[in-house]
Amino acid sequence: MNIHVSIIDQQVTGLVQRLGDRIDEAMETKLDDTRRRSAAFVVLCAKALLGRDGMNDEEALDALTEGSGDFGIDAMHASDPDDHEFVITLVQCKYHGNLSGDQGFPEEGVIRAIQAVRTFLDTNVRVHANARLLAKVEEIRSLLLDGNYPRVRVLLCNNGQSWKVPEAQALIDREGWDDTVRFEHVNHDTLVAVASKQQKVDDWIQFSGPWLKEDLSYSSVFVGKVSVEELARLMETHGDRLLERNIRRFLGLRGNRVNEQIRATLVRPEERPNFFFYNNGLTLVCRQFQHNHGQKLDQKVRVKDLQIINGGQTCRTIQKTLSEIGDADRVNLDQAYVLVRLYQVGDDSQSVVQSITLATNSQSPVDLRDLRSNDEIQKRLELGMAELGLVYRRHRTDHVANPATEMSSTIVAEAVLTIWRRRPHELKFNAKELFGKLYGSTFTADLNAAQAILAVKLFRISENKRKTPPEGEDADLIRYGSYFIAMMMGKALLDDLRIPLKELTHKRFADGFRLVDELGEAYFQRGKAIIKAAVSNLYGGRVISLQQLAATFRRGDLMEELVKSGDLPREAA
Repeated sequence: MNIHVSIIDQQVTGLVQRLGDRIDEAMETKLDDTRRRSAAFVVLCAKALLGRDGMNDEEALDALTEGSGDFGIDAMHASDPDDHEFVITLVQCKYHGNLSGDQGFPEEGVIRAIQAVRTFLDTNVRVHANARLLAKVEEIRSLLLDGNYPRVRVLLCNNGQSWKVPEAQALIDREGWDDTVRFEHVNHDTLVAVASKQQKVDDWIQFSGPWLKEDLSYSSVFVGKVSVEELARLMETHGDRLLERNIRRFLGLRGNRVNEQIRATLVRPEERPNFFFYNNGLTLVCRQFQHNHGQKLDQKVRVKDLQIINGGQTCRTIQKTLSEIGDADRVNLDQAYVLVRLYQVGDDSQSVVQSITLATNSQSPVDLRDLRSNDEIQKRLELGMAELGLVYRRHRTDHVANPATEMSSTIVAEAVLTIWRRRPHELKFNAKELFGKLYGSTFTADLNAAQAILAVKLFRISENKRKTPPEGEDADLIRYGSYFIAMMMGKALLDDLRIPLKELTHKRFADGFRLVDELGEAYFQRGKAIIKAAVSNLYGGRVISLQQLAATFRRGDLMEELVKSGDLPREAA
């Protein structure tokens, strides 16, 4: 038995034991043991591979689309649009009871995945699929109709080998998708690598030409240029161990315009000498670096505990591109350089590393959660929740939160922005900015623990309804409009307490907690009725498509309709 296959099988067994009933609920049917293990493998893959930093149990269960009418797609995820570009990830899983690890991914699975991509991206083709998959597909199509550009990752996952039939790869290549659609094979080895702890990297870095070294108050910095061939060597040698986060963040080259421009420069011999001027450079940190002080040019710097904290995608793109260039086509490649800033920081300088990361990764707000965790407002919420008997998780952790006793900073941000700040349309497709540009307006100085806890309690009620909506004509409304319904639930709570938000403090916390427990379902039904009426009024009572419905909850005109009807105050729009 392959050891990695055995490890994954143990993890699947653990998920079945821990999440068995919840998997059945997500699939909306009672599964037998074989299908439950298959679904648990999908959950395992979703937790490791979807989102920027993987998913927790709840998010992975919510991503499931497996079942009848699933087009062979077992899980699906779409990123938030960024500069009118977004990433769609489709996951198809084949879990073998045979644990030899030598079975190939079936050709028919590849064919079904190709058909799914063709169908989902063509907004003129009607999709006949199960309700969970259809809701996700139509939401994606509404983004396409708004002019957003898709990048598609198709992850074909099993506990065996890749597709062995050459015809399967030929079918993928025949589509002519280039980097717009990428097919990747994921198996037990990949999943174990994702879960493996980061190993330290000790090596040499060959700098070229002049260099500059400066001793500062908190560290030393070495600045110079490094050839792309040297960077490719480092990546080939150490791979994802060099990257600041774990491997899941960089699994597969997701293909965006910046990466395409990097590649385009490197494949053109006449442009290679200009690469230095086109690239913003890399930021590296290490525990210690050593060099020959007397050598004026071409330093070979010894580094210990090396990490790339800005420029990981650049390095991966360089590595991949150079691996595709033959010996006969390497003209001027030795003249392609990148500016590198190497910081030496001690073991006790984590705050310095965080500050450097914040400054050099400001274009990636989703990564700011950990850096925001030490803000005063975060510490106050942690203390305030502790006094009210709950644990506030302001740091990211692999620990599975207990919804009854714990709350993460992410769900607090989602709930507060939606319910108290009354900006559900911004959360719907801008969640990556929760700890970026939305942070200051969400975590305001007057936000207290009582408000945060009650917002999360209301938000969870609405989210649970979204994940398993009741059958009937309102199912689609709930799937797409749950954030708006949660917002109206918050207003209902304040109305019943007969106080404005600023008076919702620890003094009224017990009253609010009791009302949510007793009337949470009633608040949800009241909110749903208000949102349903607002949508009907907005469209003059005519029937609208799922694409229109999905788009409606991204726009501000529904907020205006709620103000016009008197359901929201003017300042909320």
